[in-house]
Amino acid sequence: MCGRFVLTSSPQMVEALFGIDHLEPPPPPRYNIAPTQPILIVTPGPTAAPGSNAPPRRAMLVRWGFLPGWVKDPKDFPLLINARSETAASKNSFRAAMRHRRVLIPASGFFEWRRSEGRKSQAYFIRPRDGGIVAFGGLLETYADAGGSEIDTAAILTTAANRAIAHIHDRMPVIIQPDDFSRWLDCISNEPADVADLMRPAPDDLMEAIPISDKVNKVANAGPDILEPVAAAQEPSSEERREDGRGEQLPLF
Repeated sequence: MCGRFVLTSSPQMVEALFGIDHLEPPPPPRYNIAPTQPILIVTPGPTAAPGSNAPPRRAMLVRWGFLPGWVKDPKDFPLLINARSETAASKNSFRAAMRHRRVLIPASGFFEWRRSEGRKSQAYFIRPRDGGIVAFGGLLETYADAGGSEIDTAAILTTAANRAIAHIHDRMPVIIQPDDFSRWLDCISNEPADVADLMRPAPDDLMEAIPISDKVNKVANAGPDILEPVAAAQEPSSEERREDGRGEQLPLF
């Protein structure tokens, strides 16, 4: 799963990677993004006339916590921050968004916790090895309440963890590669089955896992100090990884 993430890259880097024209207002660095908070997403831009210089994509802020359009009372509905990529196209909550409203979610990394019986959880900051930006695959839904008020909401798609992360957790966000941005966002030409191959575990060498302190556990801790590395006293041995099933063979679900 993905329950917290980070976006600290400069607006210029985000604009360049995603083909966005001028992020306004420029988003500040965010070191501990949590559910229900606003997150930046990237959607296809408006259809431009031939010869237009309009950017191919646009950015917007939405609530992290997906609300399907058929929900009657959000207070009685669970908070959906993730969607399993293996079943999103068939689940009632996500089916329409998977077909019509796929988005990209810029991130500088995400957090995960390794939990072992009898041990204190160890937090990790999982980031691109080159220090750049990645794009999570996401889903968008605009929820309208009975009074006519609208709120844009989103969820992050997840997939099986790759070998670099599987010893920490068995799931990770779907990461869409830049060459695949257009195909992922094109919901007119590409049905969910046409982009299923993009929802695979990221290459093993794309990300690195850095052990960090438990400061990240509190949403109020939102400064750069939460990313400082610590010694991972609970780093599992190869034998422990095999025993808990997170070694050589990865689970699919």
